Amino acid sequence: MATWSLCMIVRNESDTLPRCLASVGDLVDEIVVVDTGSTDGTPDIAQSLGARVHTFAWCDDFSAARNYAFGLATADYILWLDADDVIRPEDFPAWKALKTSLDPAVDAVTAWYHLAFYGDKPSYSSRLVRVVRREAGFRWQGQVHEYLEVRGNVLHSDAAVCHRPVRHDADRNLRIYEARIRAGEMLGARDTLYYANELVDHGRMVEALTQYESFLKMPDIWKEDAIFACYRMSDCHLKLGQREEARVAVLRSFLYDAPRSEACCRLGHAALELGDLDAALAWYRLAILCRRPPGFMGFLNRACETWLPHIQLCVILARLGRIREAYEHNEWAAKFLGDEDPMVVHNRGQLAALLEHSEGA
Repeated sequence: MATWSLCMIVRNESDTLPRCLASVGDLVDEIVVVDTGSTDGTPDIAQSLGARVHTFAWCDDFSAARNYAFGLATADYILWLDADDVIRPEDFPAWKALKTSLDPAVDAVTAWYHLAFYGDKPSYSSRLVRVVRREAGFRWQGQVHEYLEVRGNVLHSDAAVCHRPVRHDADRNLRIYEARIRAGEMLGARDTLYYANELVDHGRMVEALTQYESFLKMPDIWKEDAIFACYRMSDCHLKLGQREEARVAVLRSFLYDAPRSEACCRLGHAALELGDLDAALAWYRLAILCRRPPGFMGFLNRACETWLPHIQLCVILARLGRIREAYEHNEWAAKFLGDEDPMVVHNRGQLAALLEHSEGA
């Protein structure tokens, strides 16, 4: 069985690092922690938890720090995590199975990254390269929102990591981007997209829209990024009170690929707000029929692929007096959410009473 190194870069993570390392358990054979300037005792905590600790002078470049950490690994494969990531107990067996069965011909492994939850169920996820063969020499790229550039034999696994942030330096990434712009740098496509995202996070919607437009005009952009940009533009327009422009932005995503469940749910919601129940019914039904492309690596709104359109169809059909169909869609939602979910329980009670009354009459 191949050996694994865990490589991390940290700074002032005393409140999250113990939780992260505890969740990893015996999955890895060594832990390499690179500290970029902690003042809260993080290096001592890391060392007490079995990590080899090294320091790196922070230079506003995440890739430089991560590449340095990777260079310190000695195992066959490298797993990377952030300090506010965890592997849930229910996901741990998949990781153990992956390690024990990993073909040495595999160069890189992707895993799900769960970013948001509805209760204890992941509702928003992406796929990231999480494990790489050390001797392949893959390098991190990009100062901010860095990514691993991999090639060769890539395995898409069912393993998952959860993002569980406690706090966040909300201004750090924006500061880095705007310092680069002031220095006269022309941002590439990926950085333009993520700069726009940072502007959204700081409430600068008009500026963000300009950046998203610039991104969409760039050549050879990845279609998943283009679709994501359309969704974010729709969000910006909604926050600016521009409902029609928000709908057009979602429809624009159809230029890049077949309709996705998230786009259909967005358009269904817009139709509901306009009081157009027939249009909303059509969009949510289409959301159920949409299928994720093979090898999907973008951001995934799991709710839109599973329970959300069924719940919305339940509500719409009930308002149209089609109680039996509404009840059936609520039961479909229960398959994803569970029978004890408060929405499912409420709808079931209300609809069962209506059915009993109508059938009794």
